[in-house]
Amino acid sequence: MPFPPFSYRDRNLYVEDVELEQIARSAGTPVYVYSATAIAERYRRYDEAFGSTPHEVFYAVKANSNLSILRLLAAEGAGFDIVSGGELYRVLRAGGRPEKVVFSGVGKTREEVEYALSSGIHSFNCESESELTLIDSIASRLGVKARVAIRVNPHVDAQTHPYISTGLRDHKFGIDITAAEDVYSRALQLEHIVAEGVSCHIGSQLLDTAPLKEALDAVLALVGRLRARGVPIRHLDLGGGLGVPYKPDQVEPDVTAHVQDVCARCAGHDLKLMMEPGRSIVGPAGALLSRVLYRKSTESKEFVVVDAAMNDLIRPALYQAYHEIVPLRAHMPGTVVADVVGPVCETGDFFARDREMANVLPGDFIALCTAGAYGFVLASNYNTRPRPAEVLVEGASWKFIRTRETYEDLVRGEE
Repeated sequence: MPFPPFSYRDRNLYVEDVELEQIARSAGTPVYVYSATAIAERYRRYDEAFGSTPHEVFYAVKANSNLSILRLLAAEGAGFDIVSGGELYRVLRAGGRPEKVVFSGVGKTREEVEYALSSGIHSFNCESESELTLIDSIASRLGVKARVAIRVNPHVDAQTHPYISTGLRDHKFGIDITAAEDVYSRALQLEHIVAEGVSCHIGSQLLDTAPLKEALDAVLALVGRLRARGVPIRHLDLGGGLGVPYKPDQVEPDVTAHVQDVCARCAGHDLKLMMEPGRSIVGPAGALLSRVLYRKSTESKEFVVVDAAMNDLIRPALYQAYHEIVPLRAHMPGTVVADVVGPVCETGDFFARDREMANVLPGDFIALCTAGAYGFVLASNYNTRPRPAEVLVEGASWKFIRTRETYEDLVRGEE
């Protein structure tokens, strides 16, 4: 079954008040479809849960960076967590305020740091001493002060997929929490650095908030030790990481309860709290629509061949990720156990293996659910395939927010 805001009415799948088959036929497939109302509501859950606690919610742009979605969130008052100069450009182009931008990531270039400082962003989440030195030197040349938080690694196991786990000592992210106090002391000697924050992000797609609480307790203890050493910590950036249900038996974490628990644990510490949710804002708000091309049988397998492929949605091939697959018309008799595969010339080009699903036939449309995060942003032109269109639905209307690439687009810039 699909997840809200997607639902069946009279056996036809809708998002908000728009029938998805109407979009599939008018826009063509594959096509990403997002609910504007769901995105705004999921952002507000975070913002409102903080109540009177000083806070900022920075949307993680890497989850879905379409300009229209960034513009929608900026209008809601969101800040933005970026990991590249390109993401900063997108945020500013979409009307985001630079003073509501925090720059994360382990490999910021000299050009990106200068662009961010010149734009007047809120702060950097720094992941190495070399990065602190680079930011200090560029800030000195520009005659500005750079606010930073050092991302500390609390060695807490997020218990998620190893590719999206970031909080252990053998990961590339952050500075070991046991070394952080000395790093902060040295950062205080840098004239154009203002080390006023602590940052921590242990991983993504967490359905259990216990590891987040363990990390928070470790970071709060660090804040106390830093202040005792004269480091003026004013804000705490707790990253993102809350998961969403991809399977029918999964339960989504209670965002409001989690945020309120964080506020309670931080009460009395005189800290501005910051979070960087991405997937939990846009993930369930999106789906990838595709058309069945062929049915194919072998002695041991049944295949449903669709027009979407791993270049459009790579998560199943990259992370062995599960996406619920449902028909846009729920009147097919019976079910089939099949592999759902695309046209790309890789055995890894699949969306599901041995999946019991609706007995769809060539010409039918399907939806790959919970595809609003890490879908289009990871799309490529592999096999020289145009990337899909993107559509935003609000109420009973929909519009293109990215047109489908053409063959001419595929060779633009080449000689």
